[in-house]
Amino acid sequence: MFSKNLIKYSKSLHLKKNRFANHQFIVEGEKIVKEFIQSDNQQIFKLFAVQKFIEANLAIIKKKKIDVIEVSLTELAQISALNSPNEAVAIVKMQSHDINYNTININGALYLDNLQDPGNLGTIIRTADWFGFKEVLCSPNSVDVYNPKVIQATMGAILRVNVNYIEFLDLEANIKKTSPNFPIFGAVLNGNSIFKTNLKPGLIVIGNESQGISKHIVNHITFPITIPAQKNNGTESLNAACATAIICSEFFKHQNLI
Repeated sequence: MFSKNLIKYSKSLHLKKNRFANHQFIVEGEKIVKEFIQSDNQQIFKLFAVQKFIEANLAIIKKKKIDVIEVSLTELAQISALNSPNEAVAIVKMQSHDINYNTININGALYLDNLQDPGNLGTIIRTADWFGFKEVLCSPNSVDVYNPKVIQATMGAILRVNVNYIEFLDLEANIKKTSPNFPIFGAVLNGNSIFKTNLKPGLIVIGNESQGISKHIVNHITFPITIPAQKNNGTESLNAACATAIICSEFFKHQNLI
């Protein structure tokens, strides 16, 4: 039953403090909800969906014994964080993931320093998935990965990328326990051209949208890199997600000898 209490509870999960108090978060949209309910690693607390979605996914809903409530689009709008709700909203239990340092040593990883825009974080996770980066680490003051806008922007990539929050110095110390000379690349304005740098698996640091990489982290960067721009183009900087996509592409190219 689509009760007032359920509506109130679902809407409360739009706030970070309530998500972490209840260890649950919101996922919405036909494609991404379908991926979540099909995943063997996700526990669905409640599924709100229109008749069309339920009928199309009835087999998996029954197989996993998902508690589903049929609703109209008008009712869905009451709990949606989107301007135009799309067929389904799921309440999902948070999963805890340990940082896989073995994967980091072999394939490298992204570290996001004080990233604030939900769309940027979601897009970066999606980009990481595309180029095979399985570990995305964030500074504790970065935007919450369970923010509905972040989850939406990942388009399901959050199911395949391990996201954790850790202080940079703690991460660096843990990495250097097994790999003392592990390279740390940092995206800065005055770095060396990424197109002329010998790129190898390492930690790739992306800074805050307006302030860049924090000073205490800059001092630990062993390979400062930049994406050169056309001279006198008038643009001061690239969007964080766009810059990350270019950087990931270059690392992918070098490591796969394309």
